[in-house]
Amino acid sequence: MTERIVTMLSAEQIKCRVNELGAQIAAEYKDRNLVLVVVLKGSFVFAADLCRAIDSHLRIDFLGVRSYGEGTESSGVVQIIQDLSRPIAGEDVIIVEDIVDTGLTIAHLMDLFRTRNPKSVKVCSLLYKPARARVAVNVDFVGFTIEDKFVVGYGLDFAEKYRNLPYIGVVERT
Repeated sequence: MTERIVTMLSAEQIKCRVNELGAQIAAEYKDRNLVLVVVLKGSFVFAADLCRAIDSHLRIDFLGVRSYGEGTESSGVVQIIQDLSRPIAGEDVIIVEDIVDTGLTIAHLMDLFRTRNPKSVKVCSLLYKPARARVAVNVDFVGFTIEDKFVVGYGLDFAEKYRNLPYIGVVERT
């Protein structure tokens, strides 16, 4: 069986939308202490472009989370495999995600972060897939709402492959 990647969102579409999100976030968080919490590994490419598009003071921290393993379905169990390097108490936090589908990871992270007493917590996700939702979550900044397809590229992977694609694509097996 061979795999073929069909483009869903081009590199140019992504670049334009990320710049719009950055401007929106910068306007909302002007003169505030913003912390972008990047959910690893899938969000690192998006976060790199997003932080450069935010013309405002911010700091960046990273959180390692696992819920997929090597498959294409979320296990439903969220594991923190790398915690934040600094406290977030009293700070405005935006969780940066590559994709919100089941909502389980974001719901877990929102509950976890509330125990750490931030000033506020919001979610920015490059992709939102409402057809897969298992719990209701609020995604404050959405790049693209997509249909229920397994996507790769621009940081998203399939068994650790395809993260380096400059676009978002759908894996087709032939």
